Amino acid sequence: MDKKEQINFWYVIAAVLGVLFLQNLYTQYTQVEPIPYSRFQHLLEQGQIEKISITDQHIYGSLKSRHADDFKEFVTTRVEPEFAEELEKYHVEYSGIVKSTWLRDILSWLLPMAIFIGIWLFIIRRMSGRVSEGMMSIGKSRAKVFVEKETKVTFADVAGVDEAKEELIEIINFLKDPASYGRLGGRAPKGILLVGPPGTGKTLLARAVAGEAGVSFFSISGSEFVEMFVGVGAARVRDLFEQARQMAPAIIFIDELDALGRARGAYGLASGHDEKEQTLNQLLAELDGFDPASGIVLLGATNRPEILDPALLRAGRFDRQVLVDRPDKHGREQILAVHIKKVSLDTDVQIEQVAALTPGFTGADLANLINEAALLATRRSAVSVTMDDFNNAIERIVAGLEKRNRLLNPGERRVVAFHELGHAMVALALPGTDEVHKISIIPRGIGALGYTIQRPTEDRFLMTKAELQNKMSILLGGRAAEQIVFKEVSTGAADDLARATDIARAMVLRYGMSDVLGHVTYEREQSAFLQPNTPLPQTRNYSEETANRVDAAVHELIEHALVRAVNILQTNRALLDQTAEELLKTETLNQPEIAKVKQKIKAIKNAD
Repeated sequence: MDKKEQINFWYVIAAVLGVLFLQNLYTQYTQVEPIPYSRFQHLLEQGQIEKISITDQHIYGSLKSRHADDFKEFVTTRVEPEFAEELEKYHVEYSGIVKSTWLRDILSWLLPMAIFIGIWLFIIRRMSGRVSEGMMSIGKSRAKVFVEKETKVTFADVAGVDEAKEELIEIINFLKDPASYGRLGGRAPKGILLVGPPGTGKTLLARAVAGEAGVSFFSISGSEFVEMFVGVGAARVRDLFEQARQMAPAIIFIDELDALGRARGAYGLASGHDEKEQTLNQLLAELDGFDPASGIVLLGATNRPEILDPALLRAGRFDRQVLVDRPDKHGREQILAVHIKKVSLDTDVQIEQVAALTPGFTGADLANLINEAALLATRRSAVSVTMDDFNNAIERIVAGLEKRNRLLNPGERRVVAFHELGHAMVALALPGTDEVHKISIIPRGIGALGYTIQRPTEDRFLMTKAELQNKMSILLGGRAAEQIVFKEVSTGAADDLARATDIARAMVLRYGMSDVLGHVTYEREQSAFLQPNTPLPQTRNYSEETANRVDAAVHELIEHALVRAVNILQTNRALLDQTAEELLKTETLNQPEIAKVKQKIKAIKNAD
């Protein structure tokens, strides 16, 4: 302590002593002496009291001159006059005592205030603690860490993706025994990208890899890296890889990688200092900076690989891409066998039949199908799930919920009945088409007033020109039936026309199936990879003359398909009217009734 600080300290002491001295003088000057009530009466009789102030319990007064005991102001407690006179006879010194309530009065004010202040301080401290903790941990990774016992997912829980599992076995062997795995100089891939449509089991497959390898599993979504603060995403990437190094061997799984790894500058004039780009740059640096021999493997999952940055997909970062596609029939059987273990099935349920009825379903769709079937069986108080429950569940997923309360007037019901029968009878008459499973005029979903369900008998990956032409004729069968029966058309064929037009344009522009334009592709794929319902912006790279020829070729294909549908229905007009009356009565035609209609169509065709 230097001299200046010592001088200041003594100044403080002197000031405190001076304040205490002045307070003592003031206290002595203003001292009020408490005296017994009996003494107050003697002073009163002696005429020494100058003035008094009376309250309900006390008497305050002052003397004419300072008393021998060196006080002038006094206070005494009142005593009942009758009792005071009685005590005065016996020369007893007496005084009144009032029970002090000052502590109670103070507590009545201070205690509620203290409780309120205490609660307020507690809340403030908790909030400030969370804010400070959040501010301190804003750059920390939010990845959920699972150890082997917490994962509890193995390849036995993953079905229908045998090829993908085989690709990932190398990663498991490397994580279990990295030394022997690299004895020939090879190295495990730094990163593996799981690519596939939504619901095919990419996340489940990544967790199964962690469960099989028995290592720590860091799971995080790509969107959790990006915050409103600049630099937070990059800090979280660094922290994530640092945690993984400390717990190696480990697997880092980044779900929805497209939220983090979108191509830089691909959409709009994005700045080079953009927060997402900084996060991506940090991820690229981390992928270059760690050695696979340390026991860290990065897994990514996305259903939009076409928008990922090329630098992220180059060799040395995500070395391997594993396609997790929609399962085939055998794969669907395996997936159903996994999910069906918890459901009580009836003896008529055959997994092979359910798998055949669900082409194009993903693993998530099949799990939802089993749950819907179980709920339908529970709703009707059944003891087990039957095949009818699965059929109804498939219809509910494909066509939507039945809306029996949506009442149609008789004219509309008749139009819908002939419209749906037009689809069905054209499909039954043409060769090589999908099997007609059900015809109904009960409204379903959002806007369907009726529906005709066709189910393929097998998985198809290619379609011929004839098959596409047949598909267009089936789509236009409803419009053809309306023309033949009612001599006018309705708005019910709007979706059918759009789908038929899309097929015709694809045949002309992308598949080279037009005799007029030849085997030339004029347009690229119109939807994003793995996202069939996501259109991409297109630029026309052909002349106006070619555009006119394209329009003419599309129109010719549509008209040809419509003429085929009209001819089929005119040939079977009597059967069309008869079946429509039956459909209007029953509202639904199932496979037995449809099979009879198919036989009659075949008989009419043979008779001709």
